[in-house]
Amino acid sequence: MRSLYVSDLDGTLLRSDETLSQFTIDTINELTSKGMLFSYATARSLVTAKKVTKGLNTHFPLIVYNGAFIMDNVTEEILLAHYFEADIAEVFERLFKEDIYPIVYAFIDGAERFSFIPEKCTAGMQKFIRSRRGDRRIRTVNTAEELVRGSSFYITCIDTPEKLAPFYGMYRDQYHAVYQQDIYSGEQWLEIMPGKASKSNAIRELKKLLGCDRLVTFGDGKNDIDMFEISEEAYAVGNADEELKAVATKVIGYNNEDGVAKWLRENVRHFGGRNESIRSLL
Repeated sequence: MRSLYVSDLDGTLLRSDETLSQFTIDTINELTSKGMLFSYATARSLVTAKKVTKGLNTHFPLIVYNGAFIMDNVTEEILLAHYFEADIAEVFERLFKEDIYPIVYAFIDGAERFSFIPEKCTAGMQKFIRSRRGDRRIRTVNTAEELVRGSSFYITCIDTPEKLAPFYGMYRDQYHAVYQQDIYSGEQWLEIMPGKASKSNAIRELKKLLGCDRLVTFGDGKNDIDMFEISEEAYAVGNADEELKAVATKVIGYNNEDGVAKWLRENVRHFGGRNESIRSLL
């Protein structure tokens, strides 16, 4: 039996200062060198995920943008992608009518970009953009028409609950929508993705790619519930949302106490056959 281990990043594998401990790095590197199949599923892009996981020997496909993409961490090749279809134009139109001008992620002329209108940014959006200074994907625009250009796949709205909650109720069944407070800033976020873009769907595809038949996952937030539901075993860290704890196999240590790495070191013993590099399985 070949097992796949998948962890969320923020609030789970990462500490509250958005870093990995040396213990976590050493543990995962040691176990993957012996054959453990490990990946992570995050709302982050590949660009920022690679920054905060520096030190990991992550020669395996990664799930980013909450499942919108599976990407090869070495070549940065897109192995699976979900984009919005034409009906997303109606969502943009309704957002604009309520004076909500989101951050829009898209591929434009073959390059990954996130676009925003500076004059329309909320304080929360400005904080986020400042945290991405120097990011090669930044694209400032002046009009709504420019904002929606390209093949879009992810929409981030950062505003008040009063403005965002109605849109979550309106689109939660049509798209994959995540409505929650950011764990670092406390700002209210509404993220909208294509309906097929989810951590669970991406993990199913990754299991097929790697030939795995058993799934063990780790998480902390409500957006991890769907991947917990398809897992043979699912572990919530001690700081996890109560809704996630309710569907977990067990609650383990806190993210700031290396909860995931300690569980892996104590419980992962067999790798289902000879040691193989993950790239040899693709």
